[in-house]
Amino acid sequence: MMGSKQMPDRKELRDYNYAVAGHNLLSLESASFALAWHLYLRHNATPALRLHHANFDDSSAGTLCTPDGELFIKPCTQSEIDFYQSANRRHPEFADIMPLFMGSLLLTDPTEKTIDEAVAGVISHAGDLKTSKEEIVASVTEQVAHATAATQQKEGGAWVPAKDNKIKTDTAVVLDNATFGFKSPNILDVKLGVRLWADDAPQQKKQRFDKISAETTHGSLGFRIAGMRVYRGSEDASELDEENYKIYDKDYGRTTVTQENVVDQFRKFIFNKSAGIDEDLGKAVCAAFIRDLQRVEDILSRHESRMYSSSLLFIFEGDGEALRSAIEENNALIDAEAGIGQAARTTKRVDSGIALDDEDELDEDSDLEASLPQIYSLKLIDFAHAEWTPGQGPDENALTGVRSLLRIFEEMA
Repeated sequence: MMGSKQMPDRKELRDYNYAVAGHNLLSLESASFALAWHLYLRHNATPALRLHHANFDDSSAGTLCTPDGELFIKPCTQSEIDFYQSANRRHPEFADIMPLFMGSLLLTDPTEKTIDEAVAGVISHAGDLKTSKEEIVASVTEQVAHATAATQQKEGGAWVPAKDNKIKTDTAVVLDNATFGFKSPNILDVKLGVRLWADDAPQQKKQRFDKISAETTHGSLGFRIAGMRVYRGSEDASELDEENYKIYDKDYGRTTVTQENVVDQFRKFIFNKSAGIDEDLGKAVCAAFIRDLQRVEDILSRHESRMYSSSLLFIFEGDGEALRSAIEENNALIDAEAGIGQAARTTKRVDSGIALDDEDELDEDSDLEASLPQIYSLKLIDFAHAEWTPGQGPDENALTGVRSLLRIFEEMA
């Protein structure tokens, strides 16, 4: 269901740089834009926002969030917005495994006359806040100058991949921020599929992506680790960033992870004594992800769609002490609620110490669910090349990766 949260004040947007390396939603090097927005409704009542900005970098520049971090703004193509909207309207069960869709942004020329009223400020590359019209125009123009198309296919010419992986777009999608509510979230982006290109891709792109698939776990397992960040993921302080994270970039999944060592690489994401996550606690997290992966497999198996280069985004609390506390509070709340005498309700199931709602109770438990601390999250993301395909059966290309992931987590649990 489409989100019902209140849209933020137009002067409150901030840069979002809480990132997983190699993931085009959560960028480590996002350009620092603090921009205001103007809210209006489209003909279908979807919240849409007019943001004064220009070209965005799909892998970094232009990624925004609200001051409290609850909403996430990602530059994207119109086709991705269309997929979110159609999922909410016609495939609510499928939409439930996607990030909560809040609406879309429309991006306009930052030099137009209304910029003084519409733009609160822009943070330049140097980090200082620009507030006057002249400063804003100069700063945005400078940053936009660095944004080029991710794929440049001139009429009659060959497809050429851009080295900086940037796109040209005038739209962005507004989602709930999956990392909101965690103290120190561990984040893993797993790109799904053996085949990575859509039917309309240029031949050169197909050949390039086929080569990537053949040389990585895409070909053997149907997925690849696209990026990962692990709280206190190394005992060597020099390998950690300023927030005590070890970052694994996109090359990690291409050059280090193989079919033979893949389970050990996933263990680095889950099990971490340095952060207080021992074997028992890690196995509890694995059991929770297994339950959600089974649900993703079930939903994909019952829907006819095709998704290329989509990902599963795994998030869980990476601080062992905070994770234990969240699990204890979660279970205590559920135990307390079960004792209130709601006889008509089905008893909660408990997997490896983490109490979880039965699927048919989620709508009834919205108040309780909102009060629970964050423990983990699994969402299907990135739908630039996704469509519904009635009559063609389920997406076995994506399901190959989901089933491989299930086997890996079952082995770790």
